Amino acid sequence: MYVKRAFLNGELDEEIYMQQRDGFVIDGQEGKVCKLLTSLYGLKQAPKQWHDKFSTTLTSFGFVVNEANKCV
Repeated sequence: MYVKRAFLNGELDEEIYMQQRDGFVIDGQEGKVCKLLTSLYGLKQAPKQWHDKFSTTLTSFGFVVNEANKCV
């Protein structure tokens, strides 16, 4: 299965802030930071957040975890 932009769909459980990226800083607002509302590719929490959302979605459709091999 190939999921395009998978890590961008995770919902964050905690507040995470990041510095503004170069080219997006407005003059006079250099000290401001960005609050992330969803996970961002490269974020340490992104794989876990995506897995949690994916498994919750599948179990809501009636799928169950394969206890013999949880990677399946």
